[in-house]
Amino acid sequence: MQFQRRDIVLIVGAFLIVLGITQYIQFEYSVMIGVALYFSIKLYAEKRRRSIAREVGEGICMECGSKIAEKKCPNCDSAPE
Repeated sequence: MQFQRRDIVLIVGAFLIVLGITQYIQFEYSVMIGVALYFSIKLYAEKRRRSIAREVGEGICMECGSKIAEKKCPNCDSAPE
């Protein structure tokens, strides 16, 4: 997990949630909830990014949209002309 510029928005959102729930529970517990929320969203986004990269592989064919395997489209390159 690397820190990216868009993580600033996630940090600000978690901070605002911490401020919002501080009035109902103690500050220490709300900070723990905010930190847990931040890392759980980061882990979910990283797993989702990896699964998409695994599905796409080498890329997607511009003609039919299928997954490219061995630098060839299985649908377009094997079709008789």
